[in-house]
Amino acid sequence: MLVLDFINVGNGDSILVRERQAGRDVFAMLVDCGHDNLIRDDHPVPERTSRIYAGDFLKKQGVTHLDVLLLTHFHRDHVGGLDRVLEAASVDRLIATYVPPENAPDLAPDADMTLPKAARNVLRCMNFYAQALCRHSGRVARFVELPGDRLETLQLTDALRMDILSGEPALYPRQKALFDAAFRGERSGYDLVRWGKSMNVSSLRQRLYYHGREVVLGGDAYAHMWETDTATPCDILKVPHHASLSSTTRKLLHLLQPKTAVVCVAAGRPDERPHPYIISLLREYVQELYFTDAVDIPGLVEPEFHECVHLEIP
Repeated sequence: MLVLDFINVGNGDSILVRERQAGRDVFAMLVDCGHDNLIRDDHPVPERTSRIYAGDFLKKQGVTHLDVLLLTHFHRDHVGGLDRVLEAASVDRLIATYVPPENAPDLAPDADMTLPKAARNVLRCMNFYAQALCRHSGRVARFVELPGDRLETLQLTDALRMDILSGEPALYPRQKALFDAAFRGERSGYDLVRWGKSMNVSSLRQRLYYHGREVVLGGDAYAHMWETDTATPCDILKVPHHASLSSTTRKLLHLLQPKTAVVCVAAGRPDERPHPYIISLLREYVQELYFTDAVDIPGLVEPEFHECVHLEIP
């Protein structure tokens, strides 16, 4: 049985994928780690919440080891929770499109206040990632840095296969040069701001194959990036980019034809994520629509309080 837990980390993504046999886990993978804080300063504080850090969720599930930890990209709401994840579980393979240098120096994003805020935010995101690895040195056995120029296929278990799809290949050498320079102490505010605008476009996507069923995890990829022949029908879709207006189109849903969709998003976000139009569009196409947090959109979504959206594939 394949078990999918879309964890309610509030703002961000964290998805636990496990194959279970005879009541025990035989494989465990975490896709992204959620935010470093369950409540963002610029979001309203919910009166009631079931949010949980990804690391705490692993502990509650008794997951002490991950066969794979996959980071789709390096925004704070995807890597900010890495510290707690590594406290909870050791990792066999960490897969990402960039691996910081060993013993990476603290990037101190606010040390130079002449840098634009957007540039400092890019440094802050990478710092969450790199410093978590430094603090938990030895918790990751192997690092796999994907070049981003080809489809990657991994046979995870006898029954579970995963394709990893990248964004525009030219982005990843640019990302590597930018972050390598930052760790050498070289900072270009212009280049960092430009990269900040490209980070979602670099997001990895995954397609899981299990006993004839297919699951698509869309990361934060915008719809226009992949509404092509790579978007073939699936059973379950993790809606990209928190169901923002740019996340999904009618064309993409027509290609994917998901029966079930899950939106990883914080309730009460002030930036129309999820966007009411996208939710209306999803309801046209999918039989079952779930939200990780207690989203409340009158006439469209009634709030449900849970620590995760739990789905099973026999």
